[in-house]
Amino acid sequence: MSEKIYHAVYDTMADWETGHATAHIRNGLYQKDPGRYEIVTVGLTTEPVVTMGGLRITPDVALDDVRPEDARMLILPGASLWDAGEELAPFARKAREFLEAGVPVAAICGATAGLAREGVFDSRRHTSAALPYLQMQQGYGGAGNYVEAPAVADGRLITAGPVDPVDFAREIFAELDLYTPEVLDAWHRLFKHGDAGAFEVLMAAS
Repeated sequence: MSEKIYHAVYDTMADWETGHATAHIRNGLYQKDPGRYEIVTVGLTTEPVVTMGGLRITPDVALDDVRPEDARMLILPGASLWDAGEELAPFARKAREFLEAGVPVAAICGATAGLAREGVFDSRRHTSAALPYLQMQQGYGGAGNYVEAPAVADGRLITAGPVDPVDFAREIFAELDLYTPEVLDAWHRLFKHGDAGAFEVLMAAS
């Protein structure tokens, strides 16, 4: 039976931020155990949402029906709504619930602001678009744990800035043990740097 990776979806979601992660988790190429994971979309409700790019997505499940014990990971993409009020706050609260249960959470861009307001970063290393962005968030007390890096993994928490979806995906793959270390390194070199030599490594693993 496949392990569920819950991917949050909401209006104004930034399409590009999790595309590398979801596509490569799902396609099975180069993986140690293809088919191990199932991506399940989760909305505040099961009503359709529209992404920043205009794609209409109907969530598989509603957030209230999601439980950490049934999940392998929760992925939170950025969205304009993260900076427009508290509509997405339930996702940040769910992320805290996941982390407290020992289940990984991966958040990128605006989703990091939601986690900052929820106090998730007060005791965990993290990154975001920039430290001043998080310092604008009411309730943020984690400035001492901020790391200037494309993506940061601290225990079960993965964070990244909006221009680093490849590094974000690499940390997700590492947490999921999706690839061997050699394949993971090659994947990152190819999609981050266009390293043609990395493609040969991936082909040999396919």
